[in-house]
Amino acid sequence: MLAVIFDMDGVLTDSEPVINAAAIAGLAEFGVKARPEDFAPFVGMGEDRYIGGVAESHGHAYRPEMKQRVYEIYLDLAPHQVSAFPGAVDLVRLLAGRGVPLALASSADRIKIAANLNAIGLAPALFGAVIAAEDVSARKPAPDIFLAAARALGVPPSGCCVVEDALSGIQAALAAGMRCVAVAQTFDAARLAAAGAHLVRATIGAVSAADLGVSGARQPSAVGQPLPRAGQEPRRQGV
Repeated sequence: MLAVIFDMDGVLTDSEPVINAAAIAGLAEFGVKARPEDFAPFVGMGEDRYIGGVAESHGHAYRPEMKQRVYEIYLDLAPHQVSAFPGAVDLVRLLAGRGVPLALASSADRIKIAANLNAIGLAPALFGAVIAAEDVSARKPAPDIFLAAARALGVPPSGCCVVEDALSGIQAALAAGMRCVAVAQTFDAARLAAAGAHLVRATIGAVSAADLGVSGARQPSAVGQPLPRAGQEPRRQGV
């Protein structure tokens, strides 16, 4: 592969529980009594859909002020509660040190991306491109955000490998014509494999440079499985 594109929430940053708590608290101020599990169908689709989908499921029309309030709460929590998944920062720095073109492509707004990277001490300059929700009109599972990242890096989609944790993100990567390595940090490995990921690893710390198509790297001790060929049943993997 010529380039690696990282999703952020659930891949590099352990931030899903934090945005979940902020969304529950923020929506409560608008009369929406959300539960943590209500948000699962909208993970990876950006905060407009993440917040709006839950509001609508509870019979409330989505209003932009809802996201504004959720972000206010999130930005207060992020410096103390958002952390990097073990091995995430090391992997990004390893690839950057080898000169691999890197992009960060997140359905989150740019203000959230900045807060998360600051919380985990990862410099935005390590990425040749940072693509946020504001940069595309169609969110995942549409391929737009990954195609925008490839264009920004000057690499064809077929030369990109996406690292994702969400079902909608896998769908977006495949629609973009890219290889996808999934990490089972948000959804279980069987669901990620069934969604079409080419390789599933238990954690980002178990992903090697070789998994991403970067030559000259040792495989990690954790075992990941490529997807079976069409017509074969996927084998369930441990998380």
